[in-house]
Amino acid sequence: MKMVVLDGYTLNPGDLHWGPLLDLGDCKIYERTPPTETIERATGAEILLTNKVVLDRETLGRLPGLRYVGVLATGVNVVDIAAAKELGITVTNVPAYSTMSVVQLTFALLLEFTHRVGHHAGSVRGGGWTKSKDFAYWDFPLLELAGLKLGLIGFGAIAQGVARVAQAMGMEVIATRRGDRPAEVPGVTMVDLDTLFRESDVLSVHCPLTPETKGLVNTARLSLMKPTAYLLNTSRGPVINEADLADALNADKIAGAGLDVLSTEPPAADNPLLTAKNCLITPHIAWASRAARGRLLNVVVANIKGFLNSEPQNVVS
Repeated sequence: MKMVVLDGYTLNPGDLHWGPLLDLGDCKIYERTPPTETIERATGAEILLTNKVVLDRETLGRLPGLRYVGVLATGVNVVDIAAAKELGITVTNVPAYSTMSVVQLTFALLLEFTHRVGHHAGSVRGGGWTKSKDFAYWDFPLLELAGLKLGLIGFGAIAQGVARVAQAMGMEVIATRRGDRPAEVPGVTMVDLDTLFRESDVLSVHCPLTPETKGLVNTARLSLMKPTAYLLNTSRGPVINEADLADALNADKIAGAGLDVLSTEPPAADNPLLTAKNCLITPHIAWASRAARGRLLNVVVANIKGFLNSEPQNVVS
């Protein structure tokens, strides 16, 4: 059984052990695979593991021996699922491994806006407090979250975790998602999308990237938001129209944006959000705590074992 990992570095840059995966059979691990080398490296593999290397219809069609694709993530938009089904290729993902890490980063972004910890710590190091005439000073308004309204786009496991933390901080939580299911978290009110944009003091995106959600956050919807509101995105970059968001930030239509994802990663140097006002951007690290990556690797191995035992789990194809 030949296995190939196309891009293993972000999952395991050296602080985890590949042993449990290597024990399953002949396994070649590449740190990164450029698109021009995907076919060559994947040829002959029955099991192929990918994080961000795209496996489109053409690529899958040129790998006749391929039986299984394991996505080293929750989102599966890098794989043409319809083509995989037609070709009889089983595709699995890893759900829920990073829930609490993403929740944590969501609030790290928000809390940076509320007290500007990085800025004020830098100011102290620069002598600002030493030179101050008062025992305390601040360069930005300090924001208390208690009593503010948090809106959640999507209400899966991560959004529900965010909701619970927000409630613990005294925030009111509203949410929207596909379907008419009631909220699983007591005290959360389900509303329509426009109401969510209008009423939220903090709007946090936690939906998957689909044709329906691509560009969901755009000029029309941003215009509904309060000028004092903050936008957070730890889901997928293309959910936001980046030019529209940059325009809204530069025109002070909203107070700020905290983003862990962009439409193209790494971003081009001319991405308008890199220079937009009041925009915090982290390099797609919400998922990447060592604990989360360890869980991810464990589930990847369990998924392959299930497939080999004719008991596949976490199947998306």
